[in-house]
Amino acid sequence: MLTIIKLALSAGLIYVVNEVVIRHSRPALGSLIASLPLVSLITFVWIYYGMQGDPAARTEKLAAHSAGVFWFVLPSLPMFLIFPWLLRKGLSFWPNLLLCCLITMGLYAGMALVLKRFGIAL
Repeated sequence: MLTIIKLALSAGLIYVVNEVVIRHSRPALGSLIASLPLVSLITFVWIYYGMQGDPAARTEKLAAHSAGVFWFVLPSLPMFLIFPWLLRKGLSFWPNLLLCCLITMGLYAGMALVLKRFGIAL
């Protein structure tokens, strides 16, 4: 039952953003909602309530997840500038999306290497 609630809530967020942008023609509001760390906050709740037993282990899991999200948000940010730039330059949606995903994956790998070099393990 909890899995169904998790799926419904998570999918509901995506639906709300989509409705605000498409049906109500409010791209700025949709962007604002999408930019909120709602997925991360919901994940914090799922981790907190999903782990039984040792409170110290739960605390460490939450802390590690939060730090990991921080470090991996940074290399994902360029995609939000590259994507619209390529669209405006005439690159169609699917090739643009694929290219942006590949660039972001490369930046993720680069971030992991940089973090490892500085002794930060995710």
